[in-house]
Amino acid sequence: MNFILETLKVLGLVLWYSLESFVFCFIPTKKKNVAGEVVLITGSGSGIGRLMALEFADLGTVLVLWDINQEGLKETARLVKEKGVTRVHCYVCDCSDKAEVYSVADQVKREVGDVSILVNNAGIVTGKKFMDAPDSLIEKSMEVNTMAHFWTYKAFLPAMIANNHGHLVCIASSAGLIGVNGLADYCASKFGAVGFAESISLELIATGKDGIKTTIVCPYFINTGMFDGCQTKWPRLLPILEPTYVAKKIIRAVLTDQVFLLLPRSMYLIAGLKKHAAPCRRSATHRRVPPPCGARSPVVHQRLLATTENHTSLIHSSEVLSAKGQPIPL
Repeated sequence: MNFILETLKVLGLVLWYSLESFVFCFIPTKKKNVAGEVVLITGSGSGIGRLMALEFADLGTVLVLWDINQEGLKETARLVKEKGVTRVHCYVCDCSDKAEVYSVADQVKREVGDVSILVNNAGIVTGKKFMDAPDSLIEKSMEVNTMAHFWTYKAFLPAMIANNHGHLVCIASSAGLIGVNGLADYCASKFGAVGFAESISLELIATGKDGIKTTIVCPYFINTGMFDGCQTKWPRLLPILEPTYVAKKIIRAVLTDQVFLLLPRSMYLIAGLKKHAAPCRRSATHRRVPPPCGARSPVVHQRLLATTENHTSLIHSSEVLSAKGQPIPL
């Protein structure tokens, strides 16, 4: 009897929350004021990170920009200052290095103050089949795409908890929800980032720290050069996304305290159907999707193509890796 009652209770809650979500789709959500908030964005030397910095600059925030590429940081800061914003602070930091993250974080606290909005955006993709990917690059993917989130949370979350105020933003990927052919290490790292961010969100709620909001962003492939040469079989259903569109959607999600943001909207349906599709059907569908990590043309822009004698890898966050998987200053 208890089992039946508990099942009915759970089903009732699911129905209630589903109806609530449906209703809120038609009710405009009030945007919060973030003026004066200290916003730290990792991987802000190019691409989505740079565009988010420019969007936050228009909202009166204090910007803290992290990237491994000093020149990229300088360019982002220049663009921000062109908007008349003077409160922008740049720090060169390799987010995969725990000691460096903690050291630079302490410097930020001394020079700027406590971070109240943390955007974990830095990431890399090796662009190789699993058996072809060097161990060093697999490790680097996990360090940048997953473990870096642990270290930045450890560094900046205590102040948010003390004030019961803040916002944690995880820029993940649709590849953190659904496995993709040719992206085994990338998918694993993004699945880890999504699971970590979601668990921290629940942990904060359970401990009564509901003043700290979380937003998990899972976009489809973005036209930044990171997945240059990628094609989509269904461009209307799953289009390659434009960076400006994605950046604006992320900022809106933060301002409205949206917990999950999937882009495009069709990803909500696809992610939901994944669990109900038979494994053979899913594998057949995945085989039809061209591997998005094939390096077909050189990219010297917001995402860089690093080529050595031993491997070719697409790099995100203004970072190029050597054959040994070590960052090469740009």
